[in-house]
Amino acid sequence: DPPAPPLPKKQLQRAESLPEPGSSQRCHGDPKPRAGSILYSIPPPQLRHEEGAPPRDRPSWGPKKPLTKSQSLGEPLARSSPQKAPSPSLKELTFGTADGELGQLLESPAGICGVILGCQEAALARLSAHMQEELVGPEERQQLLEAELAGKRWAALGLLDPRPCCQSGDAWYFRVGFTFEHSQLQFAAKVPKPCCSSLGVQSSLGTHCSIQRLLGRFTDRLPRELVLPGIPGKQSQGPSGEEPACPAPRPVLQVLLCAEVPQQTLADFVKGSHALHRTSPGHYERLGCLLLLQLCMGLEHLRGQNVAQGDLCPENLLLVQCPCPPQSQQGQKEPLGLSLPRLLISSFFKVQEKQRPCSSSQEQDWTQGLAAPSPPAAAELNVGRLIYQILHVDISLENILGFGSKRLPEIPSLSIYSAGLKRLATLLLHRDPHQRVSIEQARGILQVLLWGPRQELFARSRKSLALLRSWLEVKRALLLLRFAENSAGTRVSPGLEEWLCCQYFQGVTEHTLYQVTQVLYA
Repeated sequence: DPPAPPLPKKQLQRAESLPEPGSSQRCHGDPKPRAGSILYSIPPPQLRHEEGAPPRDRPSWGPKKPLTKSQSLGEPLARSSPQKAPSPSLKELTFGTADGELGQLLESPAGICGVILGCQEAALARLSAHMQEELVGPEERQQLLEAELAGKRWAALGLLDPRPCCQSGDAWYFRVGFTFEHSQLQFAAKVPKPCCSSLGVQSSLGTHCSIQRLLGRFTDRLPRELVLPGIPGKQSQGPSGEEPACPAPRPVLQVLLCAEVPQQTLADFVKGSHALHRTSPGHYERLGCLLLLQLCMGLEHLRGQNVAQGDLCPENLLLVQCPCPPQSQQGQKEPLGLSLPRLLISSFFKVQEKQRPCSSSQEQDWTQGLAAPSPPAAAELNVGRLIYQILHVDISLENILGFGSKRLPEIPSLSIYSAGLKRLATLLLHRDPHQRVSIEQARGILQVLLWGPRQELFARSRKSLALLRSWLEVKRALLLLRFAENSAGTRVSPGLEEWLCCQYFQGVTEHTLYQVTQVLYA
């Protein structure tokens, strides 16, 4: 039949009009076409042009495997083309990444600068996650510990000290031990004071470095050896020092098991640091900035979950010693009072849908906010008060009301942080609630006070987004170099302050810096 021979010829012309698959195969050095590719419908070029090859050696491809509309010419070729292959993620790049993958990145529109900056941001994110795990512990291990503590009571715990290791405004804390996975762990047994329990809220707050972590809870009668102020027990003795014949029964109280063992409250720290503030004002006020920064980060986390701090006062903010340094650093421990502790928020309440409305009088609203036990809308006012308390300046309600309507107590200028803290306190305590800075803005101001950019950066160059972007890129590179030098040289492990710094440079942008410096250096 005459029409039969042209059919394979017509198919052959269509196949020969595709030089790209052959060149793509030669570039890859793989004569075999990839699975799922249109190349399986086309014979290899060397077989098509081989002279003298018997017909039986050639693949039967013509009329049996025609090209269909679904096998468009563009899409399969794009998948097999090396130029269109997906580039490796910057988060996955390491020093051992193959040069072929690096070459693809260097040909991208971002160029080498974009690759380097992206790698720096990814490295800071990895370092930050690693340091956070060192500070709060692996999440999987905490879940296993919670399961192991379920149903345990005082009898299963070892009371390490009958006296409270810390007393906050709403609870007593006792050090207890527990054997877990062949190791002896220490955590805190929290005994809430009457009418101060926030268990229902605290059980669902998630993990955060500035939030007290709950491992378990139980209700049991207090052990007799426990020394609890105001509750009769072993300390209740007769006039001759003997135990009473009929000791009063110990009360049954709810107990919370917390992962961190507090050393003291912020109120204790401030009360005992007058001499340090006087002799080393720069170091002390930097510690104050770092403590306030932790508080703001914790408040941000709580607001994201519609939860507020119960009573935002120094007596209810706990300080916890950070993990001990490795053995090579044991001789380099800082003197007591100079090291940075973790600050923990430990009392909470659920924010109601109806907030206290702003009164018609700004003065009345401002006074009620300072006097009230910390409604959510007054968090900024309470953080402003904390700045004065940390700096040992009287900020009592009577003291404030004794000044004129636009005056606050003076903060003496003792270090490079004094003026910035004074500016922040003024913005947080503004009488007009619409002109106060938020907790998020206060966190940004504290970060700029601690790590820049400082005002002298704008002395020679006008402030611009381009200048701030360049400053940010250089500081990120220098921060990574510092980590590398510390790791290779003095073997100093990064701690809490390094993690806070990493958090700052990991997420900040030049636009945020522009806004914060506008407010801070106005």
